[in-house]
Amino acid sequence: MPKALLASFAKRISISDLQLLPDEKLSPSRIRIELLSGLTVALALVPEAVAFAFVAGVHPLVGLYAAFIVGLITACIGGRPGMISGATGALAVVMVALVAQHGVEYLFATVVLMGLLQIFAGIMQWGKFIRLVPHPVMLGFVNGLAIVIFLAQMSQFKVPGSVENTGHGMGGGEWLSGGPLLLMLGLVAVTMAIIWVTPRITKVVPAPLAGIGIVAAVVIAFGLDVPRVGDMASIQGGLPSFHIPMVPLNWETFQIILPYSVILAAIGLIESLLTLNLVGEITGKRGGASQECVAQGISNTVTGFFGGMGGCAMIGQSMINVKSGGRTRIAGIAAALFLLVFILFAAPLIELIPLAALVGVMFMVVIGTFAWNSFKILRKVPAIDAFVILLVTVVTVWQDLAVAVVVGVIVSALAYAWNNARRIHAKTHLTPEGARVYAVQGPLFFGSSDGFVEMFDVAGDPGVVVVDFADSRVVDQSALQAIETVASKYEAVGKEIVLRHLSHDCHRLLKKAGHLVVDSDDDPDYGLAVNYSVRTGILGGH
Repeated sequence: MPKALLASFAKRISISDLQLLPDEKLSPSRIRIELLSGLTVALALVPEAVAFAFVAGVHPLVGLYAAFIVGLITACIGGRPGMISGATGALAVVMVALVAQHGVEYLFATVVLMGLLQIFAGIMQWGKFIRLVPHPVMLGFVNGLAIVIFLAQMSQFKVPGSVENTGHGMGGGEWLSGGPLLLMLGLVAVTMAIIWVTPRITKVVPAPLAGIGIVAAVVIAFGLDVPRVGDMASIQGGLPSFHIPMVPLNWETFQIILPYSVILAAIGLIESLLTLNLVGEITGKRGGASQECVAQGISNTVTGFFGGMGGCAMIGQSMINVKSGGRTRIAGIAAALFLLVFILFAAPLIELIPLAALVGVMFMVVIGTFAWNSFKILRKVPAIDAFVILLVTVVTVWQDLAVAVVVGVIVSALAYAWNNARRIHAKTHLTPEGARVYAVQGPLFFGSSDGFVEMFDVAGDPGVVVVDFADSRVVDQSALQAIETVASKYEAVGKEIVLRHLSHDCHRLLKKAGHLVVDSDDDPDYGLAVNYSVRTGILGGH
């Protein structure tokens, strides 16, 4: 994980706070911290779930039920204690078109299929492919996501009630101005100041919870006229009930929901696995990618049958949980249960909380998430890495996380292939017997195969040519074809070519040139295109 990102958290979280010691048991103090952390997360989940429900074009309770169910199940069986899941904007922007064209029932069916696809991905252990995400992509991811979280809070600076008509919360409605705007900004600043100073005074109460509680108490006590949670929508509701999506069970329905399900499953897993890596670096835990895929899948499948819009890991709320001291599954479970309590019993009270307090909390998350040292890193890393960091950041803000990560991985892979393609070359010398030896340097694969073929002077070489692969590695089928091509050119002009230090795997796969391979005791023993490593050696006899 980027050192710059960890450094940004170091100022706020000491190493002793990051994880439980292996021999540390749950104590009353630890349970208290976990419960208070869960309460803080639950308070931050309410406006997010409501806002994302508006984005998707569904009732606020659909978002709240998703936050409760997805959050509860993933907290119980997810791959990383400390992660928080719920309804997210990355999924909501995909859902809006489906809901607009076909209705909410098709959304529920889509979420069920989305969950089944995620379970399948977990069973197939596809979560391990998250390891292929390069460091620059991860750095761009956290920076882009920090900006997205910041921009998402802008909708709270609009006239209450306008969020419902804005789609993404940014496109319509009137902005606050004058006194109301100054009051809103002042409360946000006070909340941030409380969060900053609380850890320096006491750790009994999580800093974000202290910020929310104090600012809410001041607003309620003085009757300040500022936007509150209740201005977005009422969160009062009952228990989610089992509900089979009311859609025709036919091929046409499957064709409608399958594309959305695939996209939602991919976005959900990518965001969840990247958040898993981030939380893992902070808490010192590893593994759990496939388990997280299964947990996300089960939670979404269940959510679809209980009237929820589905969800995935939420980096903002996960960071709130980590900063508040949450390290076990208790915090995530408590957050989900507190959210249910809000829906069933405490809606009138929760609706009094000023949005400014929650915006202040999220602004502190933005400050802690953004890798500020990346500005220095950009001047030190290779140009292509700097480009990938900026590209992923921009695409994350402009499109969505999944597209940004895919684009970043593709660009990084192409850059890696190009750099390796340029490494192919050969050192040549003549033996006392008059044979020319080509000692191939660098990996031979699809990107370097053309350069490999062009290295040889078929017309000018003597009658015997030795191609030594001791310092190379034959990676794929394109490499084998390149060897066949070179061998055919020498044979066509009646010259003898000998291939040395090829793996036994290559011996079997080479067809025309197979009889040209000379076996040696020091031949490499690697599988084609598996576990890349460069073998060094010296040329033996001819």
